[in-house]
Amino acid sequence: MWILWAANFVITSGMNLVVPFLPFYIETLGVTATDEVERWSGWIFSAQFVTSVVFQPIWGRFADRHGRKPMLIRAALGMGTVTVLMGLAGSVWQLLILRLINGVFSGFVSMAISLQASVTPDKNAGEALGTMQTGAIAGGLIGPLLGGYLAEIMDYTHIFYLTGALHFAAFIVVVLFIREPRAHKRAETPRKGGAADLKLLVPLVPVYVAAIITQIGMMSIEPIVTIYAETIYTGANLTAVAGFVVAATGIANLIGAPVLGRMADRAGQRKILYFSLAAASCMYIPQAFAPNIYVLLAGRFLLGLFIGGMLPSLNALVRHLAPKKIQATAFGFNSSAIFLGNFIGPLIGSGVAAAAGFRSVFFATMAILLVNALMIFKNKHLDVPPQNSV
Repeated sequence: MWILWAANFVITSGMNLVVPFLPFYIETLGVTATDEVERWSGWIFSAQFVTSVVFQPIWGRFADRHGRKPMLIRAALGMGTVTVLMGLAGSVWQLLILRLINGVFSGFVSMAISLQASVTPDKNAGEALGTMQTGAIAGGLIGPLLGGYLAEIMDYTHIFYLTGALHFAAFIVVVLFIREPRAHKRAETPRKGGAADLKLLVPLVPVYVAAIITQIGMMSIEPIVTIYAETIYTGANLTAVAGFVVAATGIANLIGAPVLGRMADRAGQRKILYFSLAAASCMYIPQAFAPNIYVLLAGRFLLGLFIGGMLPSLNALVRHLAPKKIQATAFGFNSSAIFLGNFIGPLIGSGVAAAAGFRSVFFATMAILLVNALMIFKNKHLDVPPQNSV
């Protein structure tokens, strides 16, 4: 678990290194008008999510047939190579195409979670998968901070090379230290099944919907939260304070994911999931009516705690409910759902804010989470007997 945690951290921190300076890199490729830079930044940032949504289940199917470790190697090598090529891009179109290709190779974190799920005892599934999730969360927090610092001291191209090197480091870790049990390799999984196998995943549709909505809840506020913070904070160091407001949710994820994952092992995954959805929705109220930056920070932090509880429960439900022979495929669809939420969340947030104002985004997201909590509450077929650890 800890080896995969380290690999997840390296991969996600590398992926997020380029985020802070991406618009500035686009300017070096010949796009100078501000509106054009903004437009290209949105397309290039989102491109990876588009292809990831399509290819995650495909790679999951490959993993069911050939093993998870080869898919980890494929993702690390593919993304590492493509990221290095991004540093050599000669035009903005080349960068866009490379981001699309990068999405084809993505899926390292979901495959690492699938591998961990396949070897973890039932009684520890929620806690183990919650802990695994913190590796990706920590990388997502530290990556942008490190990327912003590096952009001040070195050429943008060199940061792409460094990011590629981090992916290759994860590849080496997987090759040297990860051993997949023989029972989970090719011999276990028949090659026939196709559409019949996919029908076995229909009971997991509510889980996939919950995964989409969880990410919408996380990402819908991201486009406007720094601007919103500016409207209620008039002190010094606005940029630093706004950065902390953005990071507060991720920091709380680090606490909530393993703690609520452990609770889910004891109380049941479905109970913790609909509790987390309902509680997270309530955390938008203090944010919407925040009279000062401290209330906004508290609301963001509490939101992160409960969203952290959703992620391990979702992964544990996939592990428990998916048939063993197509478990990696099931995790692939779950990863697609997460990428889809990452893609549409900012679109919803920015669109609602433009049409009805900042505070309306909080209430719209709250309503979406509450509806999903009710859906999970009513889907009793998602109940998994609590795995009380001794």
